[in-house]
Amino acid sequence: MKKINIKINGQSISCDENKTIMQAAHDNGFELPNLCWHPDLSIKANCRVCVVEIAGRKGLHTSCSTKIEDGMEIITDSERVKRSRNLNIELIFAEHIERCPTCIWRFNCKLLDLADQYKIEITRFKDRKGKRKVYKFGNAVELDGTQCIDCRNCIEACGNLQKINYLGLKGKGVNQEVVPVNEKGGLPFIGEKAKKVDCIYCGQCAVHCPVGAAQEQTHWHLVEKGLRDKSKVIVAQFAPSIRVSLGEEFGLKHSKAMPGQIVTALKQLGFNYVFDVNFAADITTMAEAEELLERVKHGGALPMFTSCCPAWIKYIEFYRPDLIPNLTASRSPQIHSAGVIKTYWAEKMKINPKRIVVVSVMPCTAKKFEAGRAELKVNGNLPVDYVITTRELAWLIKKNKIDFVNLKPATADNPLGEGSGAAAIYGASGGVMESALRTAEYLLTTAQDSVCAGLKNKNKLKFCDSRIEFKDMRGQNGIKEAVVEMADKKLRIAAVNGIGNIAPILEKIKDYDYIEVMACPDGCIGGGGQPIPTTAEIRRKRLEALYKIDAKSEIRRAHENEEATAVLKWLEDKGKLKSQVLYTKYKKRK
Repeated sequence: MKKINIKINGQSISCDENKTIMQAAHDNGFELPNLCWHPDLSIKANCRVCVVEIAGRKGLHTSCSTKIEDGMEIITDSERVKRSRNLNIELIFAEHIERCPTCIWRFNCKLLDLADQYKIEITRFKDRKGKRKVYKFGNAVELDGTQCIDCRNCIEACGNLQKINYLGLKGKGVNQEVVPVNEKGGLPFIGEKAKKVDCIYCGQCAVHCPVGAAQEQTHWHLVEKGLRDKSKVIVAQFAPSIRVSLGEEFGLKHSKAMPGQIVTALKQLGFNYVFDVNFAADITTMAEAEELLERVKHGGALPMFTSCCPAWIKYIEFYRPDLIPNLTASRSPQIHSAGVIKTYWAEKMKINPKRIVVVSVMPCTAKKFEAGRAELKVNGNLPVDYVITTRELAWLIKKNKIDFVNLKPATADNPLGEGSGAAAIYGASGGVMESALRTAEYLLTTAQDSVCAGLKNKNKLKFCDSRIEFKDMRGQNGIKEAVVEMADKKLRIAAVNGIGNIAPILEKIKDYDYIEVMACPDGCIGGGGQPIPTTAEIRRKRLEALYKIDAKSEIRRAHENEEATAVLKWLEDKGKLKSQVLYTKYKKRK
């Protein structure tokens, strides 16, 4: 890459010629304010808080959109820059109704940080969007027009990134507004286009919004209320990817895994018990691997699709109901875990399941939608009562002044507290498939080898060892494909990284036997409920952290988790309860 020389505030700098001023400044220690810029999205340059002066050129220039040139001299702190930047920020505050006391952005709000850094009077101009509507999408995501600053990141995340195109602009000038296409008061689309568009609740609009106008429908206040109810047994369960992302909310590295501190924090918040969803991910893996082999060997709808991602499920039910038979019947880890808590664990602890309240901590906004699906009831009860996102948990920890960074780590409660390395990688795109393949190959091998079949001794099982790593399913490529040979079987597999990459796979669907789809970029570690910012580089570091957990795990395959296999045996003995806890059905949605 060719190097060129520029100056920023009189300091000479050598940098790559293809950089923008903002990138060059950032790489060399000059932090420029920004709101609308995001590396996942195109450069729009519409918030204009990143303006700079360039020697020899008229006017101010947005640093996010202006490429550097050899010999360019840039001034980021002139009086003219300061006046323009500060005025823009004040005008943005006039677009954004402040709800700071109850906003989960309160402790890491970019707008408040800018106001503090530049001594901005946030109430100088009258709020002009106080009568805008709040659009609620299912029970998962919402778009608050009174807080929107018209950056259009949500539109691009929904359209260009996810290719759902559920959001658009209505009106012009000061009257323009981001709205959904189908709801009352939304865009006036007609005919087939309107009929075929719906939200899948992935939350990528929320994780790319710089001011919290698009965000999850918060349930933290309901959880707080529940924690005060002493007649209930309040149980928390946290997802695989939470352990490597929550620390970011407290200034820690993206690769810092902190499951022990999460357990301690949840206990300090008042939860009676804390379980790790990694345990249930092993149950999910075994159920899914068995179903895959059943379809491959004895006939069934192929390719089989994974069903752990509720945004992907919503996509199938709305956009491609013809493919519902291809979805695995296995429930997701959060639902498996909660179902086991309200049956197996409740019986062991002699607790009436109706007294148990299960709260899931998830990286995903669509998990809120999943938790409310009536068809998931077990003995008449929904397995999960409330879902809060990674951001909501961080808010509760900060709100209650818990020193998360310095907490003494604790272990999750047993017998549902430990999972395999295969469970840890559920948070990564390709991780669910890799986990299932580890167990599927084992099942194929042992079924064909009479020496191996039926062995229970762990040392003897090594004689029948299957592969552990399926690296073709790893990485950040939009589509990952491979042919895997197992015993006498050849499986044609693919992992779709982000729902925006699904179209090419659906065009040649008959070429595969097994397909994993995760709606969010890079899987759950890039979920709509994760800490902000979430970028490709941050997601890469989270991925690496999950695979490190797997590599260091004592057991790395689901079927080696003896407690998980014990739960499956218990369910087997319960007859119809097994089907209620492990499996489900899906339906076409209007």
